[in-house]
Amino acid sequence: MPDIKITPLGAGQDVGRSCILLSMGGKNIMLDCGMHMGYNDERRFPDFSYISPDGPITPYIDCVIISHFHLDHCGALPYMSEMVGYTGPIYMTHPTKAIAPILLEDMRKVSVEKKGDQNFFTSQMIKDCMKKVIAVTLHQSVMVDSELEIKAYYAGHVLGAAMFWVRVGAQSIVYTGDYNMTPDRHLGAAWIDKCRPDLLISEATYATTIRDSKRCRERDFLKKVHECVDRGGKVLIPVFALGRAQELCILLETYWERMNLKVPVYFALGLTEKANNYYKMFITWTNQKIRKTFVQRNMFEFKHIKPFDRQYIDNPGPMVVFATPGMLHAGMSLQIFKKWAPNENNMVIMPGFCVQGTVGHKILNGAKKVEFENRQIVEVKMSVEYMSFSAHADAKGIMQLIQYCEPKNVMLVHGEAVKIEFLKEKIKQELNIDCYNPANGETCIINTPVKAEARKFNSLPPDPKRRRIIHGVLVMRDNTVCLMDVEDACKEAGINRHIIRFTSTVQLHDPGPSLATAHKLYTLMKEKLPQWAITLMEGSISIESVLVKVEGDEDDQKSVTVRNWFNLKMLSYQFLTGFKSQQLFVDKLREYKQKSAGGTKLVEPSPAIEKELHSELEKAAKQYGGGPGVDMTKFPTFKFTDPTVDPINLEK
Repeated sequence: MPDIKITPLGAGQDVGRSCILLSMGGKNIMLDCGMHMGYNDERRFPDFSYISPDGPITPYIDCVIISHFHLDHCGALPYMSEMVGYTGPIYMTHPTKAIAPILLEDMRKVSVEKKGDQNFFTSQMIKDCMKKVIAVTLHQSVMVDSELEIKAYYAGHVLGAAMFWVRVGAQSIVYTGDYNMTPDRHLGAAWIDKCRPDLLISEATYATTIRDSKRCRERDFLKKVHECVDRGGKVLIPVFALGRAQELCILLETYWERMNLKVPVYFALGLTEKANNYYKMFITWTNQKIRKTFVQRNMFEFKHIKPFDRQYIDNPGPMVVFATPGMLHAGMSLQIFKKWAPNENNMVIMPGFCVQGTVGHKILNGAKKVEFENRQIVEVKMSVEYMSFSAHADAKGIMQLIQYCEPKNVMLVHGEAVKIEFLKEKIKQELNIDCYNPANGETCIINTPVKAEARKFNSLPPDPKRRRIIHGVLVMRDNTVCLMDVEDACKEAGINRHIIRFTSTVQLHDPGPSLATAHKLYTLMKEKLPQWAITLMEGSISIESVLVKVEGDEDDQKSVTVRNWFNLKMLSYQFLTGFKSQQLFVDKLREYKQKSAGGTKLVEPSPAIEKELHSELEKAAKQYGGGPGVDMTKFPTFKFTDPTVDPINLEK
């Protein structure tokens, strides 16, 4: 059976640095190429030496697919293409192609210009990398080459996020990237065809979480923000530039308008304007409500939310600030956190998942002091709240996608090991589907069945009273099986057809002439096989394509060439060669094999070649001393004593 091989270089029993190698049908595909937000050393990038120990990886990768613009899914792309070396095609959606380079440049500035990191990509490398990108639209079937096909489906999550269906020959997989099965205030729910892939590779960020209703979460969020600013505190909401930021801004804008609140609300400078431009440009990716109201009013042009200036950090009085990035690992959100954390009146609301190693992850786990690289220690006295506005599918959503997609196998990535293990067992028990969760660097091999499908045929209508035998050659190419006519297969392969017929011989003790024995067998077969066409002619019995022949004198034991129908014993493969020794027969077979070199194997028991083969054998018999008019039956027989042996395959 053909195999599908998957090796996570990132996101295997972990969140961050998503990068999954997929091999099927002779093709190698890289699914996402992200960086880990929890590391500042070489561990932040996937280990590309797994693909090629030294030198470019282009010869080993057929294409790269990027699911969306979040840096844990595309952050290592310029490093991989420009520094490691990859010149092949990179596929992503149009919004991802537009937004990814901006986030990559922001990350580069933080890492290189502010932290002084070495071995990082440059601005020019980002531009050169994006030149290799081929943008795809939803539901567009893209042929990477003659055998590899990909198609993008709407994933929700963030603007431009897509799930990808990948097919090579008869094998197919679906890679979800990050997705959301419930619509929110600015994006719709994920959607995909019922494609029944051999493998579904799904994210499992919230593998053990079943979120309460969106209305309850929104009410709790607004209540906490309102209570904090009422007592004069400041609220920090770390978000990523696009996605959850717009979701919460729309929510807060609507509430501020309804409650007529005057407390200032800020968004990190510049990002609001950029976000507005992208949502205008890709309005078709948003939900139905925003598309309908967009003509009259842009939902992202806020009345109460103003651009933020870093001078506002020390301003007295209450305020609400949305700042990037969302995990407090760098940037403006981290600067504000350091200033506001020691004040117990202030609050930080973490609206999404935080990777291990980030400041966000530490304070969510109860850290009261946070130490930074310059040995600066910040006391955390501000209240820390976690409210899941994550645009990831929860456990219920993941199960819904699996049930709808109907995959033969499931693989869980992009989640913590313990949580993934729990969901893995749940999938096995409730859905009865094999589920896998490989760690980073661990290769998982999944066997897939070969699909047999009748696409073209030419035959008489089926007759239940008369069974027919199909003769043909089974040809496999790129995991696709096809039954071809023998003559057509030989012609296309440019080979001569050779056939050896093998028979099974049994001995019967039956006094009397051989014709009488044949008649007895004929009567018995007619009784045992009433639905079969059986004829008796000149001592030979014909049963469909099987010939039964009785030979021998009246007083001798009879030699019957027949299939093993009833109490027939002494079954062996026998062939009357006409050669003086078994070695000569073996030599002749070797001569047939050496006539040409090729991989096509043809085995077709047919009487059409019998005369030709008999003539060849007779020539060989004369060559070895038989002389003209040689009696072929007097030569010793060559027996294949193992009844389980397959017929000899003559190559080409």
